[in-house]
Amino acid sequence: MKNNLLVVAVSLSWLNLAQTVKDSSTLSAVEPQKKWFEKVQIRGYLQVRYNGLFQTNEDLSCEQCDKSWGGDNDFFIRRMRLIFFGQLSPRVYFYIQPDFASAPSSSSLHFGQLRDAYFDIGLDRDNAFRFRIGQSKVPFGFENMQSSQNRLPLDRADAFNSAVTNERDLGVFFYWAPPRIRKLFSSLVNDGLKGSGDYGVLGIGLYNGQTANRQEANSNKHVVARISYPIQFKRQIIETGIQAYKGKFTLLTTTSGVGTTDDKLYADERIGATLVLYPKPFGILAEYNIGRGPEYDKLSNSVVTSPLKGGYITASYKFDFKGQTLIPFSRYQYYDGGKKHELDARSYEVEELEIGAEWQPNKNFELVLMYTMSARRFEDSDNPYNFQRGNLLRIQAQLNF
Repeated sequence: MKNNLLVVAVSLSWLNLAQTVKDSSTLSAVEPQKKWFEKVQIRGYLQVRYNGLFQTNEDLSCEQCDKSWGGDNDFFIRRMRLIFFGQLSPRVYFYIQPDFASAPSSSSLHFGQLRDAYFDIGLDRDNAFRFRIGQSKVPFGFENMQSSQNRLPLDRADAFNSAVTNERDLGVFFYWAPPRIRKLFSSLVNDGLKGSGDYGVLGIGLYNGQTANRQEANSNKHVVARISYPIQFKRQIIETGIQAYKGKFTLLTTTSGVGTTDDKLYADERIGATLVLYPKPFGILAEYNIGRGPEYDKLSNSVVTSPLKGGYITASYKFDFKGQTLIPFSRYQYYDGGKKHELDARSYEVEELEIGAEWQPNKNFELVLMYTMSARRFEDSDNPYNFQRGNLLRIQAQLNF
């Protein structure tokens, strides 16, 4: 009898212990839901440059590239970005990026200005289909979409960067990419392979067209479309793409006396192709585009719709050693056309060769040395005969956090 009572007592004890374990595991499984501000992350980077070494021509400059080119400019904060981002819910993502080193002119520096302010709305469980609403990068050109934090040359090539100043505009964009490709796009950035980020296999957008931080100046909207697909081989990844946009652009600034259309409205359209061989370890990035847009014509002292063309090719080689990375690179670029966002839609012809190297002793610090050999014709009504040739050594120190 005593043995039976002992068995019953032990059995009840085990049942009670099992129930206690089950209850505790259930309680631990039900974690408190995170508040929205607990899902917000912060990162950023800072770029400091020095362009005063071995400068052979002080009149050689590039307004869109770097306002510390030429003259007596030396040390210069090119970018100071602070990025707030997060997945607020399974289908809602946000991204806000101000820049605290904006330069409205060569004499006014370090102003705060909005770069990105958008949110993504996923249409399915995997967010393969999503809408992006707000001010963000226009999906035209790999180098334009690639973050300056990851780009090898210090500035974007004129041929594609002239399409969209600051690479951004306000609008609505639709992106699609299968989950597997989205993971690949992410790894191309995180693994130090100089990816452009996740702008989908297919991207379509409708945006104002007057470029970022500017009020729309006409009733026309720009339309952009892009298709790009990365193919992964055993030891290499190749990506090819094609993109195009079309719209009407209203001139921003013109010199008194320069002839324009009555409404200062001009056709603005381009089509371009992209080829990327990711640096594993040898890399190539090549893009070329053609189109038409506003351009200053010195013979008639007016802004006319003119054809444009140009592209670039960058070659690089990635060395990894003792936890460090060294990437020698070289880029050749050419552009013949106008820059619609500059004074009088300034006319350009650019031929430039750059040779440099990026050294990353750790993930938080990068140092770039780049020697630039440039020949630039950039003309407007105030300076209708302006051709400059010269060389300079450029240095950039970058902090990542």
